[in-house]
Amino acid sequence: MVLAEAVGLALAGIGVGLCAALFLTRFLASMLFGLKPANPLTLLCSGLLLSLVALMAAWGPAVRASHIQPVLALRHQ
Repeated sequence: MVLAEAVGLALAGIGVGLCAALFLTRFLASMLFGLKPANPLTLLCSGLLLSLVALMAAWGPAVRASHIQPVLALRHQ
């Protein structure tokens, strides 16, 4: 559940960032040398890299949350 929530937020952020990057192509064209602003390979690789980093960042808390006994968590509250 923790991992699914983190991946969902990461995918939403990547989607918003991709839309913003495509919207701001004219500004990005002046900053990129030798690449087109809407280069599909660059956008795909950056999206995959960001999703991999988000997955690795969420893995630790997800493993820690899976080791908690549900009965003990309910009694604690």
